[in-house]
Amino acid sequence: MQQIVNTEQAQAWNGAEGTHWARNQERWDAVNEGFNEPLLDAAALTPGDTVLDIGCGAGDTTRLAARRTPEGRATGVDLSRPMLERAEATARAEGLDNVSFEHGDAQVHPLAGRDFDVAISRYGVMFFTDPVAAFRNIGSGLRAGGRLAFICAAGAERNEWLQVLAGLRAHLPLGGFGETGGPGMFSLAEPARVREVLAAAGFADIGVELTEAAGRWGEGAQDAADFLLSSGPARHLLSQVDEESGERARRELIELLRPHEDAAGTVRLRSSAWLVTAALGDR
Repeated sequence: MQQIVNTEQAQAWNGAEGTHWARNQERWDAVNEGFNEPLLDAAALTPGDTVLDIGCGAGDTTRLAARRTPEGRATGVDLSRPMLERAEATARAEGLDNVSFEHGDAQVHPLAGRDFDVAISRYGVMFFTDPVAAFRNIGSGLRAGGRLAFICAAGAERNEWLQVLAGLRAHLPLGGFGETGGPGMFSLAEPARVREVLAAAGFADIGVELTEAAGRWGEGAQDAADFLLSSGPARHLLSQVDEESGERARRELIELLRPHEDAAGTVRLRSSAWLVTAALGDR
């Protein structure tokens, strides 16, 4: 029987949120693709490596890792069945035979003794109810001296898309929107917290470096606004106001996004994240 401890996250990612991400895989990949090269370079993959991708979602980083390890294998683990179904379908369509996906909660998923060379994640490690236990479990799946590399969100003030949404305070009940803490998007937003968690989980040689990328959010301000408002955080905010207030928020968001259109009309917003590296310490 599948063990899940992050029950609220499981409900979200197997419900509307997971379905939304699966249907919009290409758009979310366009938002986050600027972090792929920094992440995979930091993981220092070699052709024969076996890779564990935590919170792999629709499998973009898993497939990229598989291409960098043609003599090895990449395994993605995620809570969301809709996203994993999309990941498996895409991998089949691309003819990748050294990639696989597993449905599970990485905090408790059976990883021990599987001797992966490296674990990676792009925005998939911020949602654990017990992050120390989760990273300890991830470490149990690595070989002696195994490596860890992941991307996690820096604070809301460092991310333009969140600052744009913050500009809707006159229309939406933002409250504590963007606050740090967890489990959630900003549970690892403070480097000191990252180091504390990883050290307690048995990792050493911990590095935390700020990295930035300009994500592609849409073709024109209206398209980008509609996409932003369909995301989980914005959808939650819209559910708390009437239709008229929601429409005012949409019109305001379009105007806030217009300065971010480039010459071709593509809306680009800067995201900032921590690129974290570590190695498994002595067991």
